[in-house]
Amino acid sequence: MRKIILITGGQRSGKSTKAEELALSLSPNPVYLATAHIWDEEFRERVRKHQERRGPQWTNIEEETQLSLHDMTGRVIVIDCVTLWLTNFFFANNSDVDKSLELAKAEFDKFTEPDATYIFVTNEIGLGGVSENAIQRKFTDLEGWMNQYIASKADVVILMVSGIPIKIKDNSDNR
Repeated sequence: MRKIILITGGQRSGKSTKAEELALSLSPNPVYLATAHIWDEEFRERVRKHQERRGPQWTNIEEETQLSLHDMTGRVIVIDCVTLWLTNFFFANNSDVDKSLELAKAEFDKFTEPDATYIFVTNEIGLGGVSENAIQRKFTDLEGWMNQYIASKADVVILMVSGIPIKIKDNSDNR
């Protein structure tokens, strides 16, 4: 049975840790689908530490945009994270919000067709003030609209606040 879970919150709120714990509670060998583009050495080191922390029971896949290239039927997958995934669309499409959103929605729909458990991690970047930077405002719009789209499709949505999970949607029992 297909299930979509969205875990959202601010930076360092515990989203990835919660997603990994949840995945391991559902499968002895979950998949970690990393969407990050490695921009610099500091970020490469951050990724290495994440991989090291996860351990050998994980199947690690790196995919910057085309998630649907990977058949995840029957698996439990952590997709970390929507923010970095959208960044890849945003820069590939010259900051065109509408085109990036259209492509990301289509890819999300295609990727989540097979029966699997999908655990998406995303950031709530729009909780702060409005940026003075036009590009940042455009990206915040893109992120907010995509988060809303995923949340509308999700069976469960969890908001992480200071390491504490708050379930804000749970339709998993209403099937």
